[in-house]
Amino acid sequence: MSRHPIENMDLELLKGAVENTNEAFVTIDKNHKVLFFNKAAEKIFGYSRDEVLGHDLDVIMAPGCSRDHRIAVERYIETRTPTRIGHATEIMATRKNGERFPADISFSVSEVNGELFFTGIIRDLTEAKALEEQIKRSERLAAICQVVPEITHEIKNPLMMIGGFARQLIRQAKDEKSRKKLSVIADEVQRLESLLQDLKEFYMPRRLTYEEMDINLLLKEVYSLVKHDAEKKDIRIEFKTGKEPLIIKGDRDRLKQVFLNLEKNSIEAMENGGNLSIRAQLNNGMAETTIADDGCGISEADQKEIFTPFFTTKSHGTGLGLSISRSIIEEHKGSTFNFESKEGEGTVFKITMPTS
Repeated sequence: MSRHPIENMDLELLKGAVENTNEAFVTIDKNHKVLFFNKAAEKIFGYSRDEVLGHDLDVIMAPGCSRDHRIAVERYIETRTPTRIGHATEIMATRKNGERFPADISFSVSEVNGELFFTGIIRDLTEAKALEEQIKRSERLAAICQVVPEITHEIKNPLMMIGGFARQLIRQAKDEKSRKKLSVIADEVQRLESLLQDLKEFYMPRRLTYEEMDINLLLKEVYSLVKHDAEKKDIRIEFKTGKEPLIIKGDRDRLKQVFLNLEKNSIEAMENGGNLSIRAQLNNGMAETTIADDGCGISEADQKEIFTPFFTTKSHGTGLGLSISRSIIEEHKGSTFNFESKEGEGTVFKITMPTS
């Protein structure tokens, strides 16, 4: 019995809609054989249709999930009582490359000419979960921002007094042992004061003051500040900029803070001497600055955490410097902050900014 033309059109429209949706549609028969596998399913799971159609659903499912799914299908065939059918469930699915990802899956069943067919509709939740986590982090940061000013104010004043008294006592102390102990107190107070300043920089809203400047001259100024420290550690600095001014528009003090922090980090990464390269050039209409060292480098594991607040690989430091530096650069519209590193070979930081 032939179908009415309108019915054929409806079927084609339905097939097209299902084929091009963002959700994966996977249909199997009662024997677990895959009969339908749309484009979204190919994209989400990483399998081509040729690898899946006509094969057992086990191809795209982990053994445990496949076993549970098979049992649920058999139970429905015997009892016609749905358990998961009609309900959405969050699961951890697996792509062809072995990557596990969060997914939302719902099941439906249909009967055609006495045969049962089961369809799973799968939605990849990877981006949704990442966004959810980002929102949670933002909410936590917002809550912290409300209390940081009060905490820093309450701590800063007593710290200044402790540090001041310690330095006075150092000058009055007559024995070396007492001076050393007081020096430790003074140094730790100074470290805590730096931490409070970094906290203020990181959590408090910043208002940038824009002005036109020659980034070559700014880098030269920062170079003069770190040159002495580099020489003491037997570090050779290659400073290279173009002959022509490289004009950008930005917050001079903030950018100076970024470059100074990066160059100090590079110097600290070379305990036994080495080479530090500071370069600025015009590249595709952008001012490109690179700060490279051949120091200890950053491990792959640490590279994932390097911009996380309070994460540090140093025996000292607040773990906020790189987070603050990246934030400052990203607050300059059109600018980027990137790095490459290999453990044992060194690190290259690259900053690009629009020219003015």
